[in-house]
Amino acid sequence: MTTSEPGPDPLVHLFDGHVYIFRAYHSLPPMTADDGTPCNAAYGFANTLIRYAADEAPSHAAVCFDAAMTSFRNAIEPGYKAQRGETPDDLEPQFDLCREIAEALGFAAFERDDYEADDLLGALCEEVLRGAARARVLTTDKDLCQLVREDGRVVVHDLAKEKTFDADAVREKFGVSPAQIPDYLGLVGDVIDNLPGVPGIGAKSAAAILQVFESIEAIPVGEGAGGAEAWGRVAVRGASKIAQKVETHRERALATKSLATVLRAVPGVAPGLSGLAYHGAVRERIDPLFDRLGWNRIRDRIVRWRD
Repeated sequence: MTTSEPGPDPLVHLFDGHVYIFRAYHSLPPMTADDGTPCNAAYGFANTLIRYAADEAPSHAAVCFDAAMTSFRNAIEPGYKAQRGETPDDLEPQFDLCREIAEALGFAAFERDDYEADDLLGALCEEVLRGAARARVLTTDKDLCQLVREDGRVVVHDLAKEKTFDADAVREKFGVSPAQIPDYLGLVGDVIDNLPGVPGIGAKSAAAILQVFESIEAIPVGEGAGGAEAWGRVAVRGASKIAQKVETHRERALATKSLATVLRAVPGVAPGLSGLAYHGAVRERIDPLFDRLGWNRIRDRIVRWRD
């Protein structure tokens, strides 16, 4: 990755916090801090932020968190993410600890009741664009590829794979444009979020459909309005049968699309670029926090401290 430099067109680094908390939890063996708090996820998460800040020297950075395991989407679709089950007992207390760590390390931190981190990231990307800046969203969540901009001002980056998704990379991976990702998910469904799509439609079929029709709403209903002729341009075997499946499950596909669409505005999330500025770790917060946890050598890896 290219190190960001402060200037008239700053790069804002936006972390999908829970992705890296869960990754750390499943990567590290159980650990307990000196005060008895489980801390394997928090330790790995802290390492990720410290290493990233050292490598990238960001001028602006933030971390977004889920306030809970449910959101407004569960009121619309009770089964949303239901298959994820209960949070492990030793992980639950680490979420608040991770937010405390992020703030102590100097990252702006955001979470809002009833909203997911995805929505906060969407809102912050809009803030960044209004500020004539650029954004790099750090996540492994394919849903967030819908935030990628054709002009390159918003990209998604997977730290583990060291892969950056600009608009062309999104098209290469999914066969659709970034703006079509919600439609794509509406057709194929989202197993991770427990959202059904259209039965019998997979990734290749969905991409072929969306290369002809811009969105689910643009797919013609019935044989009229040139529907049969348009479906003839869909480069997939059995297009007529797929057309029937889409028509039968159209409302379900639209509902899934709606739930998979990331919000671009969240009440109370409008920090402006100044609210996303990164000035380094705050020693007055790091020292007592890391002393309480019994973390010593990790502190030496922090390369930038707030004056």
